[in-house]
Amino acid sequence: MSEARRKIHIVDDDPSVRDALTLVFELEGYDATGFGTGAEFLASARQAVPDCVLLDVHMPGKSGLDVLAELGAHQFAAPIFVISGQGDIPMAVGAIKQGAFDFIEKPFDADTVVERVGEAIAKFDSRRDRSDTALGLAPELAALLTPRETQVLREITGGASNKEAGRTLGISPRTIEVHRA
Repeated sequence: MSEARRKIHIVDDDPSVRDALTLVFELEGYDATGFGTGAEFLASARQAVPDCVLLDVHMPGKSGLDVLAELGAHQFAAPIFVISGQGDIPMAVGAIKQGAFDFIEKPFDADTVVERVGEAIAKFDSRRDRSDTALGLAPELAALLTPRETQVLREITGGASNKEAGRTLGISPRTIEVHRA
């Protein structure tokens, strides 16, 4: 880990789960923040992206799957783990298809969760570094692009037309043009 403490956001309506995970991650040197609702988390995530998110599926109001959709999890700049005590295979597959990095079933072993989160953060860091280098961007320029702009840039520099890039990313060619501009 770098000198800056990595930020972990824990989104779970159960205060005991939130508090336990917050304590575990803080003991491991992370800066952990708990949120009791998806709406609270979304408001915070719009201000600053954490290094990793642990997101419960079953919450009152916005479910974890609702949060994934609203957040645009496929383009989110940090790994999102979906956690659930009532999970099944179709739900886990659905969460992954919506952009979750992985699924963790409750009850879970704290050491295993910390290890998986650390591995996911390292993987995202590595991807980001390779992506910026492959695109020929200096780190200060790469930091100015949104995740979607980076995806569009990657598609276009890979030789895709606006139409092909739009098809790949699930957006219109006009939206591709806007991001290119």
